[in-house]
Amino acid sequence: MNRIGLVVIGRNEGERLSKCLLSLIDEVKDIVYVDSGSTDGSIELARALKVEVIELDASVPFTAARARNTGFTRLLTLNPHIEYVQFIDGDCELVSGWLDFAQNELNAKFDVAVVCGRRREEYPDKSIYNRLCDMEWDTPIGEAKACGGDAMIRVKAFQEVGGFNPTLIAGEEPELCVRLRQQSWKILRLNAEMTLHDAQIMHFKQWWRRAIRAGYAYTEGAWLHGTKPERHWVKESQSILLWGLFTPILILSMGWFTHGLSLLLLIGYPVLGVRIFVNACSRQIPSENAALYALYCVMGKFPQVLGLLDFLKDLTLQTKSVLIEYKNSCN
Repeated sequence: MNRIGLVVIGRNEGERLSKCLLSLIDEVKDIVYVDSGSTDGSIELARALKVEVIELDASVPFTAARARNTGFTRLLTLNPHIEYVQFIDGDCELVSGWLDFAQNELNAKFDVAVVCGRRREEYPDKSIYNRLCDMEWDTPIGEAKACGGDAMIRVKAFQEVGGFNPTLIAGEEPELCVRLRQQSWKILRLNAEMTLHDAQIMHFKQWWRRAIRAGYAYTEGAWLHGTKPERHWVKESQSILLWGLFTPILILSMGWFTHGLSLLLLIGYPVLGVRIFVNACSRQIPSENAALYALYCVMGKFPQVLGLLDFLKDLTLQTKSVLIEYKNSCN
């Protein structure tokens, strides 16, 4: 495993971080934990487990991308011979056997920059929001456009494109993958268990804030890479605008002149939900879960449009949004 290094990032993960690090320390020698201003003892916990710790400077805005870049740089300082880096979030546990499996794939396929496997929600029955996360991560196997926060990346490819964009508050992994694919690298999602994730999204407010963050990320991604041929997240941003902003405005603005007939446009929302439901069922998602997924995808257009508008505000005023957090600390 000397060819592999691990970068863990976290902020106030508490017991989740303990489970994460304990799943790693017997798997690989070189591990760096990067902390973004934790106040729950995470730093002391990591040091007690003999893990290399970096505390990010709080005078610079925290982002997951910045944390991962910092961890990557430190890892290569500790061991310049590392060829592959496994990134993992501090609320995840590594599945035994994944590192060997992923390394073998990268050894055999020299045109592949990133491999990722199945991230599963550890407690999908604790809340509907946890269950939604588990469905969200159940993506097709094979060549992919993007990976998530947990993935193994070839050092050479990562350095070639300059790593993650440290200014992005979300969506940094797909943005990195856009630049990798532009350099003819491939992204593979493997048919293997990779990590267990503990989302701890127990309340509607948390889900709402997570959706706002997604809207911000979609719009920023489209702004950065929305031109042809990539058209990165343009379709998603257009959908947010259509259902989260334009349709409600159209219904309300025409209500008086149409004597309420404009309310018939509301039928578009259940039609959209049915389309999402059918697509989810085609992915072998049980009908009950598919209905839940469709409902929240439609509802999500409204917080997502808030994130979209927040990005446009920042773009206009030349400001930068702070990290949009939705999780509670886990002590």
